[in-house]
Amino acid sequence: MGFMKPEYPDVDLETWRRTPREERLRTLTRHWVEHGFGSPSGVYLFYVLKCVLYAGGALLVISTTPGLGGVGDVASWWDQPVVYQKLIVWTLLFEVVGLGCGSGPLTSRFVPPIGGIVYWLRPGTIRQPPWPSRVPLTAGDRRTALDVLLYAGVLASAGWLLTRPGDGTSVPGFGDLGLLDPVHTLPLLATLGVLGLRDKTIFLAARGEQYWLSLLVFFFPYVDLVIGLKLVMLALWWGAATSKLNHHFPYVVATMMSNAPFMPRRLKRLFYRDAPRDIRPSRLPKVLAHLGTATELAIPFFLVFLGDGGFWTWAAVAYLVVFHIHIFSTVPMGVPLEWNLFFIFSLFFLFGAHGDVTVWDMQSPWLLVLLVPPLLLLPALGNVRPDLVSFLPSMRYYAGNWATSIWIFRGDAADRMESSLTTACRLPVHQLSMLYDERTAVVMAEKVGSWRSMHTHGRAHNGLIDRVTQGQDDVTLLDGELVAGFALGWNFGEGHLHDDQLLEAVQARCGFAPGELRVITLEGQPIHRPTQDYEVHDAATGLLERGRVRVADMLTRQPWPTDGPDYPVVDVETFAPLTGLPAAEERPAGSAP
Repeated sequence: MGFMKPEYPDVDLETWRRTPREERLRTLTRHWVEHGFGSPSGVYLFYVLKCVLYAGGALLVISTTPGLGGVGDVASWWDQPVVYQKLIVWTLLFEVVGLGCGSGPLTSRFVPPIGGIVYWLRPGTIRQPPWPSRVPLTAGDRRTALDVLLYAGVLASAGWLLTRPGDGTSVPGFGDLGLLDPVHTLPLLATLGVLGLRDKTIFLAARGEQYWLSLLVFFFPYVDLVIGLKLVMLALWWGAATSKLNHHFPYVVATMMSNAPFMPRRLKRLFYRDAPRDIRPSRLPKVLAHLGTATELAIPFFLVFLGDGGFWTWAAVAYLVVFHIHIFSTVPMGVPLEWNLFFIFSLFFLFGAHGDVTVWDMQSPWLLVLLVPPLLLLPALGNVRPDLVSFLPSMRYYAGNWATSIWIFRGDAADRMESSLTTACRLPVHQLSMLYDERTAVVMAEKVGSWRSMHTHGRAHNGLIDRVTQGQDDVTLLDGELVAGFALGWNFGEGHLHDDQLLEAVQARCGFAPGELRVITLEGQPIHRPTQDYEVHDAATGLLERGRVRVADMLTRQPWPTDGPDYPVVDVETFAPLTGLPAAEERPAGSAP
């Protein structure tokens, strides 16, 4: 591995293309054990510089607030309440521009390294309304001038809010600099809220379940403001911990540690039972998974309900800071790095500098009226009915239990999709071809499939792919995350962004013939069921099949297909036969758009 040279298996390209998918996955997943994605060191420098931009930009922008005293006096003002309010606004802006989660090479964004703003200021790109049949004036899937104006309004209102001074109200122990005038948040609340009803992608990219909600807490006075923001943080930790009470998370831990840039290879092998023969998690990632879950349950509980700002509060703060630094150091796929930096600062600010404000000091019951539905009821619904709620507001973070999809193209269908959609980039393999030779581009693009296969749901997908293709190997497979990143401008593990709704939008632009494009969607596991729902859709003919796969079956399998078309499924409903995939040369003449 070099500054720009990735680490990948040394294979002959033509031989590789003739190798069956099972053998290619066997090679790539075994390679993943010790090398992860194989990113060159320049990739990590990119993320270091991006984090410097986030932290340095926040420092520069916030320091211009009248009365703070400038960058040189940061030690005297970092704990002012208005500083944390502006950090929330800055982080929302950073994310909604596309610079935060889901950016850069580790999300298969190479040229350009971000989506976001280069898509959402461009009419004609795809938008996805969350409830087009229920909310008036939101139907359609094409970005219009109105959507562009709303997005520009989000950027402008966030930028304007960052320039506002404190309102001059006295905060005990922190002078009379005051808080942001909550009225000044209304433009940002309104534009992002309305835009979210027309395009769920942008609302999710802005991390609306955290930062947009926090803007509503700004309407409360200092004591309830601090308590409300602490409760938001508590819900994030507890939601993440609850979502990890499953069989999936040890696979995430092992896969993530294999991609950690500073971990020796001999240690990476310890995370698997008997690599390269048995690439299932060993006892080590299971222990670490339980430790992480216990950390996110117990330490935040102490900070919120028992902490008083004293010695043990600061000890708990230090423990969680180390916890988030560890997550940061692994550079996880999806790269929520700025998010972890925000958590670290939040620990010092909310539970350190303002640790003497406890939930028992709450003054207004309306705070609970505001926070209980999004922080308790919505995640509860998302855990029971994951098909109804995104994994982000469900707070099922990085637990290996996401909705996912695989897109199966025949012939030149993928290339025709690329040429038919209005986007700001090409498909990842073609982006890589702009940087590397063809062999490197092809093998590195397939590395995403090996990452997916390392997780439990990827092992289910391997069997479902063979079920749909009937073992035929002359297809192009694209992970739905890559399709969403290409078509929508953002991807961050949210499988509901690349399910049948996106398929319908793609079909409207491409006009594929039956069998040219099929999509397998796999829903997350409900907290009370041992199965996961799947569906198979054809771009031209619609739903072909739905059924369930057993999580227990996934736990017995290696990250390469072993069952062929006989992968076990249950409760199957068939709407049309899965057989009959036409070969590329059988595509009807004139079927291209």
